Amino acid sequence: MNSLIDRLIEEIKAKKVFRRNKKRVELKILSALLYFYGLSLRKASKIISLFQQMSHESIRIYYHRIKKILKPPRKKKRRLIAIDETKLKLENKQIFIWSAVDVDTKECLLIWATDGRSSFHAYVFLKEVLNFCENKPEVVVDRGFWYRWALQRLGLKYRLETFGERNAVEGFFSLMKSRTKRFWNRFPFRSSFDSVQSWLDSFLMLYNFQRWLS
Repeated sequence: MNSLIDRLIEEIKAKKVFRRNKKRVELKILSALLYFYGLSLRKASKIISLFQQMSHESIRIYYHRIKKILKPPRKKKRRLIAIDETKLKLENKQIFIWSAVDVDTKECLLIWATDGRSSFHAYVFLKEVLNFCENKPEVVVDRGFWYRWALQRLGLKYRLETFGERNAVEGFFSLMKSRTKRFWNRFPFRSSFDSVQSWLDSFLMLYNFQRWLS
């Protein structure tokens, strides 16, 4: 945990993301990490406030700013990408979360929230994933009909799997769902798509960063 905090402090000082105030940078980072690892905002606030008073709203802001601190996945040659989508709720509306994971490195390349699931959504998502690839990697997906047209349109070689190497993206979603179940897999009232995407982006950044340090 100390090495993770130390590296994040280095990145924060370099990019000057957090506004200067009386709150210690170490505690800002620790509060965001406590939330990332599963505590609610209010529980994280209670723990951090043992050292310095910090509101749960402040912790929410610090968590969302994490995405501005860490570097996105770099563009490189990739052998195989696992793609999948899962369902969450935004208030009472069902939304879809798409994710792409490099099977060899287990790095999450992209995560995206949409209000629908179609061939067009799959195409847009896959096209964005290719921005992190120097080549056209093979793609492994499940049997969702919305993938085939998009993959063929982009000229990507693909294979259909239920388990096997597609488990890379299933493993990522398992970790994400273990986090979102803390709020019943439902983003809270008055959340916007922008705030949902921001939450997901910060989760992706911290997921990749802690994997890199492990």
